[in-house]
Amino acid sequence: MPLVQHPEYPEAALLRLEESVPCRETQVSTLLSIFGERQHFSFPALFIYGHTSSGKTFVMQTLLKTLELPHVFVNCIECFTSRLLLEEVLRQLQHLSPTEDLPPPPPPSCDTFNDFIRLFKQTVTPKLQDQTVYVVLDNAEQLRDMEANILPGFLRLQELTERNVTVVLLSEIVWELLRPNTGCCEPLPLYFPDYSIGHLQKILSHDHPPEYSFDFYAAYVNILLGVFYPVCRDLKELRHLAALNFSKYCEPVVQGAANERDTRRLWKNIESHLKKAMQTVYLREISSSQWERLQQADGEPGQLKGLSAHAHVELPYYSKFLLIAAYLASYNPARTDKRFFVKHHGKIRKINFQKKHEKTSNHLLGPKPFPLDRLLAILYSIVDKRVAPTANIFCQITSLVTLQLLTLVGHDDQLNGPRYKCNVSLDFIRAISRTVNFDIIKYLYDFL
Repeated sequence: MPLVQHPEYPEAALLRLEESVPCRETQVSTLLSIFGERQHFSFPALFIYGHTSSGKTFVMQTLLKTLELPHVFVNCIECFTSRLLLEEVLRQLQHLSPTEDLPPPPPPSCDTFNDFIRLFKQTVTPKLQDQTVYVVLDNAEQLRDMEANILPGFLRLQELTERNVTVVLLSEIVWELLRPNTGCCEPLPLYFPDYSIGHLQKILSHDHPPEYSFDFYAAYVNILLGVFYPVCRDLKELRHLAALNFSKYCEPVVQGAANERDTRRLWKNIESHLKKAMQTVYLREISSSQWERLQQADGEPGQLKGLSAHAHVELPYYSKFLLIAAYLASYNPARTDKRFFVKHHGKIRKINFQKKHEKTSNHLLGPKPFPLDRLLAILYSIVDKRVAPTANIFCQITSLVTLQLLTLVGHDDQLNGPRYKCNVSLDFIRAISRTVNFDIIKYLYDFL
């Protein structure tokens, strides 16, 4: 959908804007309608929200820069206190209207929001008063941690300063979670939906290397999205994965074993490669250069296979059994403990362990939290000799939490005690089990 022509902005600028922000024409047209003409007062406050990597920050920056609108852009994560935030807004505002033949003014000092209003009026020169100034606050959910008057004050900035200013809040949360309890002027909301698979295909295809054709790279992006789209919708992560794995995809073409249209052979070459890359989505366990070296050494004997950096961690003897017990407690229903860990449990009806009414395996549903006493009970059952619950055992549990192999949940509940979840994968726990000669598959409910 092309952008609607706007009499205030030249056609060339709108064409550049349309090329720079693909698949966001609807949102850009809405923003242009809200902004209106430069010299007219715009809406006092806008609230733009959507999931991460939905184009909020990029669209707003591109729109303001392409149309050369005076603006201040502040990241609230970097300016994590109210003083840093207010002073950064004033500092950028000073650079919008530099005074000729005079040295740059000293950085402003602003302790309260009343000082900010006074300095804001002084900084907005008559030249800036002829057009709307946009104050954009990215990651606006961080304003909840500042003084109670900061967010309501910014929403009323146009009224308090009596200047032509519009505040734009960019956030990943909905307005109901950000609205202050004291009440405030409601901003105009604008939602940025997630990119569809067609949008991602179009955006990622524009990154094709110049030495390869557009259709060849588009076919690669289509294969990549077919693998990663069900588990990852993040545009930045997908763009990183596309750049990281493209050399492996075009390897047969470089070697002369296939041409660009031989998609069957290209897919066969990269299929196992992408399955390994699935293990690193969002994790960043190894760097990109390490991943490339790992795949180059794929065919050499003795080289490292797989990606998990945890597979090479050295743990104490009982820590391995603690981690195994935690995995069993996370993925086995509590009602099956008697069958697996009690030697003389008597006769148990088989109907208790039929899974015909269960639609999904426990491994697909993810780890479940378990109490500390259940963890220790399973530990005592799988270790050959009796282990006393000494301080050493509890310290090793704490170490596993520190290593992020276990997660502590519900630690504020003093009545039931601490509860944990196991964070490791099945491949990792099988590798740990082999080091202590323990066949964990025999004790997992999903593999009965």
